[in-house]
Amino acid sequence: MFLETLWYAVIGISVVMYTVLDGFDLGVGSLHLFGKNDHQRRTFLNAIGPVWDGNEVWLVIIMGALFAGFPNVYATIFSGFYSLLMFLIAGLMFRAVAIEFRSKRDSKKWRQLWDVVFSFSSILVAIILGILIGNMIRGIPLDAQQNYTGDFLYFFHPYAILVGITTAALFAMHGATYLNMKTDGESHTTVQKWINPAIMVFLFWYVITSFATFIYMPHMVENFHEHPLLFIFPLLSFFAIINIPYQVKKKNDGWAFLSSALSIALLLVLYGLGTYPTIVPSTIEPATHSLTIFNSASTGKTIKNLLVIVVIGVPLVLAYGWWIYRIFRGKVRLDRSSY
Repeated sequence: MFLETLWYAVIGISVVMYTVLDGFDLGVGSLHLFGKNDHQRRTFLNAIGPVWDGNEVWLVIIMGALFAGFPNVYATIFSGFYSLLMFLIAGLMFRAVAIEFRSKRDSKKWRQLWDVVFSFSSILVAIILGILIGNMIRGIPLDAQQNYTGDFLYFFHPYAILVGITTAALFAMHGATYLNMKTDGESHTTVQKWINPAIMVFLFWYVITSFATFIYMPHMVENFHEHPLLFIFPLLSFFAIINIPYQVKKKNDGWAFLSSALSIALLLVLYGLGTYPTIVPSTIEPATHSLTIFNSASTGKTIKNLLVIVVIGVPLVLAYGWWIYRIFRGKVRLDRSSY
């Protein structure tokens, strides 16, 4: 039981790292078309240019950790969510191509084309990630063999779509705080005007999603009722969000971004606490057909070996990330080698 929970925590931390890091990339993309001119849009691209591909390494780690530690979960997700994941991968591919191709030609129409592709693919990825989480909360039809028995349209339940929109709004807020930290001059003035509206839009959808969760997904609060001390996490999440405009007003741009990152981490903690120990709930027979960390885990020996790999590999990933962010710290400066 301890090893399964520990590996679940490893995956959870990886999810937090991916969401916090690639979340601001996706947020920058969703706000990209609001840039007033080509210079601002180039600035936004170069704010994420050195780090966006490295941030996606955590997505690979998540998939590898699922495959090795919870193979049944991996099989069910990648077969049941196959079509939806294809759209996710397509969005990631088009976003990457747009970043690399956008400034290859000095043509206004060429750049406008890739600006649109970059922005819409970023929004698409954010919404699909939210829809995936929404379905993991709501549950999917799994039979006795833990095979998905629904169709593609099943994923687009109103609650899942609501979580998808909320996720896109969350990433937009996160992207705005990141750009506020990385820009100066006219670009910085423009971005500052986005932060409060982005926070208000997110809070609007967050409140609606929270009410929908309490009403239609009561299983998400069962663990909180059993352990009332856990209610501190939603309070901390709310205060982290409220701290963002306060830090922006105080011109503590770095602290504002860290508050945004903390709010995302705490929201994912809420998701993990609400669903534990279930990973993929079944809507047919939740008690017997659902995938939990206990009935889908690899053997104890396998998890022990995986933990050795984590102890060696994850510090290397963290060290690489720290090095890249340190090299490209500070405000964005455009030159001939920029995107």
